[in-house]
Amino acid sequence: MNITKIARNLFTPRLRELERYVTQAAAIQADMLKYLTQSAKDTEYGRRHIFSGITSYENFAANVPLNTYDDLKDSIDRMRHGEQSVLWPGEVKWYAKSSGTTNDKSKFIPVSRDGLKHTHYRGGTDAVAIYLGNNPDSRMFDGKGLILGGSHSPNYNVHGSLVGDLSAILIENINPIVNLARVPKKETALLSDFELKRDRIAHETLTKNVTNLSGVPSWMLSVLTRVMELSGKEHLEEVWPNIEVFFHGGVAFTPYREQYRRLITSPRMHYMETYNASEGFFGLQSNPSDPAMLLMLDYGVFYEFIPMDEFGKENPTVLPLEGVSTGVNYAMVISTPCGLWRYIIGDTVKFTSVAPYKFVITGRTKSFINAFGEELIVDNAEQGLAEACRKTGAEVSEYTAAPVFMDGEAKCRHQWLIEFAKEPEDIEAFAKALDDKLQAINSDYEAKRYKDITLQHLEVVKARPNLFNDWLKAKGKLGGQHKVPRLNNSRDIMEQLLRMNNIKNED
Repeated sequence: MNITKIARNLFTPRLRELERYVTQAAAIQADMLKYLTQSAKDTEYGRRHIFSGITSYENFAANVPLNTYDDLKDSIDRMRHGEQSVLWPGEVKWYAKSSGTTNDKSKFIPVSRDGLKHTHYRGGTDAVAIYLGNNPDSRMFDGKGLILGGSHSPNYNVHGSLVGDLSAILIENINPIVNLARVPKKETALLSDFELKRDRIAHETLTKNVTNLSGVPSWMLSVLTRVMELSGKEHLEEVWPNIEVFFHGGVAFTPYREQYRRLITSPRMHYMETYNASEGFFGLQSNPSDPAMLLMLDYGVFYEFIPMDEFGKENPTVLPLEGVSTGVNYAMVISTPCGLWRYIIGDTVKFTSVAPYKFVITGRTKSFINAFGEELIVDNAEQGLAEACRKTGAEVSEYTAAPVFMDGEAKCRHQWLIEFAKEPEDIEAFAKALDDKLQAINSDYEAKRYKDITLQHLEVVKARPNLFNDWLKAKGKLGGQHKVPRLNNSRDIMEQLLRMNNIKNED
């Protein structure tokens, strides 16, 4: 029996609904704003900001301030202690623990029942709908899905309340029917010790008919490496002959693409990017040949955008979706059915299309290097590394970069610490290719590099194997949705990593 063929009929109607995104985006977003403000008008936050009187976007923008996590954290902490109808109606029992990329302080993002239903789970359903629409010969439901999750723990002493990785919250609350189609077993999926979890997942799935993968590329690769060690095979399709798709998100896929291509050589293998964060599910790659993602408009999320050249100003321009243009770097602002109001999520995006609205993630508002006016963002870094790998045959596992403000010879430069899956034969050639590409795609960086006057040629430092995993482990961030900070304007994280790199190398 072709179970996938039967299941396809359940997803087809949704594809027709998504066609509305092309011509009705503004109307859909207006509906989302009305839903959010009317739902929350009797909450503490809604009464304070007069949600009952909001009849337009202009009202909303005038009544509600822009918020960071620090602006909302006192309200969230009260919610975590059991207070109801603070930011969202009723009691919110689940909190996704999310670490900032530039410090050790944890954020606790509320995940309401409405947020689970209308945002997070809907994103997973639509990912399958779009994938099946693009791949009529799929048999993904005729096997199991390997879903890689994190862990959770009790939240204070509030009965039934949990705090942990978003993925663990999703697994904990998932429809029991879905559990029939996924591996590993729930107890394994929710283990907090990633190294133990990795080993158990590999053992549990080795003999299963796994057809699809879902998770963060870095952590999934670690699990698959263990599967290959146990199996003794060379390629993953020798272990799972029917493997066909990896739904990935959490970090950019570019540094891992070649490693996956080497691991999975089947021509039937597909990759689909998703933009699912602790704060919500926002985007899906709708066209396999186009890396841009479709902005998901009817998930109960209302979107706004701040041009990055105004970000950080006292009164920046803030645009609703219909005000954005292609090719401009924006900080994304969201209002959600989890009680996040005009919340600056910290991600930056650039639209490639407005009919429908499609975008690429360009980085983080706090993940950039602008020590000398070079305005280097993660999107630049990913393109530069991809070109350097293409030219030298190298493969990058992990990396971070930071400025060297002035060395002993009064020279300033960028320092890149890179862990290679496949080292280049000539590290200097790799560094030159990276530097040349950054100059080609970033005019500010090119200007600062002119004749080595402001910035000298960048430096590449080779990281020992597993350095970044060891750093994450030392921080208590191994596994889940934790990620390595890519670009930093300070040297704090770089110095920590370099010390760990030198200690092991000396051993």
